[in-house]
Amino acid sequence: MAIEHADVLRAAHLARLGLDEGEAAHYLDDLGRILEMVDQLQALDTAGVTPMAHPLDATQRLRADEVTETDQRDDFQRCAPSVENGLYLVPRVVE
Repeated sequence: MAIEHADVLRAAHLARLGLDEGEAAHYLDDLGRILEMVDQLQALDTAGVTPMAHPLDATQRLRADEVTETDQRDDFQRCAPSVENGLYLVPRVVE
């Protein structure tokens, strides 16, 4: 995909970036190389490749699923303006 000088200036305008003509020419070359690399990657056959969630074969160490705090529901609901059957009642805002 070919990118032109006007495309760089338009993208800079949309991103609210102030680029002068020299900077735009520099970014034109950089963006052109990036798009060439993307074209090369799209040409690869990835039919038999399984998608990965992470590039490293690592597993997350998880903590034990244990209750660490006491139930304070009654304390919190005592200071609430309106509670019914353990639920907080709020004014209806959507009609």
